[in-house]
Amino acid sequence: MDALVRLQQTPLPFATLLGIRFTSASPERVTAELVVRDELCTRPAVLHGGAIMAFADTLGAAATILNLAPEAATTTIESKTNFVAPAPVGSTVRGETTPLHRGRRTMVWQTRITTEAGRLVALVTQTQMVLDSSGEQPKGKTRGEGP
Repeated sequence: MDALVRLQQTPLPFATLLGIRFTSASPERVTAELVVRDELCTRPAVLHGGAIMAFADTLGAAATILNLAPEAATTTIESKTNFVAPAPVGSTVRGETTPLHRGRRTMVWQTRITTEAGRLVALVTQTQMVLDSSGEQPKGKTRGEGP
């Protein structure tokens, strides 16, 4: 199944609530858009930092899912956001997530949130933990372990 179709056919409930629309998807890159609605804003009427972080977190999680074995899952274990510029109500922000690291136990993603004009709104780096079907990290050797 195509990665974009997969994300669109199995939407995350919170992503639906926010109004996130995935526009492209592959294991190497996920993009999406979010219309800045009044209920997602702070005052003055600009996109709330929590909404920006949730948007980025959703993209990083989606990208991780596209890199997992079918029985595996993921959860965010760390996220850092640099807020650069506001996104006013009525505008659309775009997110692009790309990998910094894709390992067996963790994946690290960088998400750029921009305005329609390409102005940087925020830069987010997040770490996703890979979980097996039981909700645990995959078993096996880690760096530094003996034979």
